[in-house]
Amino acid sequence: MVVLITGASAGIGLASAKIFAKNGYDVIITGRRLEKLNELQKELEQTYKVKVLPLNFDIQDRKAVKYAVESLSGNWQKIDVLVNNAGLALGKESFQDADLDDFETMLQTNVNGLLYVTKYVVDLKKVQKKGHIINLSSTAAKEVYPGGHVYCASKHAVDAITKGLRIDLLPFNIKVTSISPGMVETEFSQVRFKGDKDKAKEVYAGFTPLYAEDVAAAIYYAASLPAHVCINDLVITSIAQANSYVTLKK
Repeated sequence: MVVLITGASAGIGLASAKIFAKNGYDVIITGRRLEKLNELQKELEQTYKVKVLPLNFDIQDRKAVKYAVESLSGNWQKIDVLVNNAGLALGKESFQDADLDDFETMLQTNVNGLLYVTKYVVDLKKVQKKGHIINLSSTAAKEVYPGGHVYCASKHAVDAITKGLRIDLLPFNIKVTSISPGMVETEFSQVRFKGDKDKAKEVYAGFTPLYAEDVAAAIYYAASLPAHVCINDLVITSIAQANSYVTLKK
């Protein structure tokens, strides 16, 4: 079995790579930080005795994605599970104060990048007539919160794309699942606040958030169900979080 995980150098992607490898999958890990990918490759191969293929590219780069996927050969072409994990938020200012460059980066990464990877992988999977696509969405796809405008829009788009894929890929026996986590303590907030660690830490203060391993466990669970069972949409939050903007903090 082969799984391809985007954004695997940290956070949910890294935790997902570990849980799939632990369960015997060969793993294709992708990301922009080659050093991190190489470290993860070594760890997975030594710990779990599986095959690991690192692919170093930026999912915003359509040509790079196409080249990476089309360069796959042999058993690596037989991707059983695609985990579209790569994504980010930038800034939390009100719309009128936000940066247009941040808008473009979020949309290019969260929407276009997902489309690029999925399209080229689906071209392989259609031939196999089986497989599973798991898209990392967010509770931000269910509601919109102050300062969330474009990030929430990007995740609403992921939800719509997931629903459309599930319809269009039905004749090819390909499952399509959306996993929508609430607040997860990873590098996410550090990226959102552009390296401001104190501001990022405040996001998770006063309650116990989800951790990357929690979401990875949900991803693997969805992928491990019998062939006739497909989880369409799974929302997962900390017990302290009711939705994308209501959290009980002490």
